[in-house]
Amino acid sequence: MHTLSRRHLLGLAAALVAARPLAAQTLPKIHVVKDPDCGCCKDWIGHIRDAGFPVSFEDMAPGALADLKASLGLKPTQVSCHTAQVEGYVIEGHVPTDDIKRLLTERPDAIGLAVPGMPYGSPGMGPESDREAYDVLLIAKDGTASTFNSYPAAG
Repeated sequence: MHTLSRRHLLGLAAALVAARPLAAQTLPKIHVVKDPDCGCCKDWIGHIRDAGFPVSFEDMAPGALADLKASLGLKPTQVSCHTAQVEGYVIEGHVPTDDIKRLLTERPDAIGLAVPGMPYGSPGMGPESDREAYDVLLIAKDGTASTFNSYPAAG
């Protein structure tokens, strides 16, 4: 009979923890602020929950929501219908969860990510199989934006 030492057992346990896939790891909580009358915001919240992110949310009147976006450094051309925050980053609009995970892995010195407007076929905005082309923008701390990821039109 072969026995394992305490050191071997601890080494095996550490290796198992290190080998866990990203999806199995605990994802950080995302807090969403949204217009109470917006149904697509609820659909996007479902998208991030389905990806494993714990979510909290609150409804906010449109004027107060616009003030919040401005206070976070977003320009009017960068906004959408809801604003989320996760680990010090702003997530504006219908940003796919894979882009949020990439942001949290790469940790750029930035305000966060935005999908301006409400592009059809983005998460929470209709079927991806019919989506229109859109970009996910990385918003720098000076307010400028660059393309973080691009999604071509379906079809």
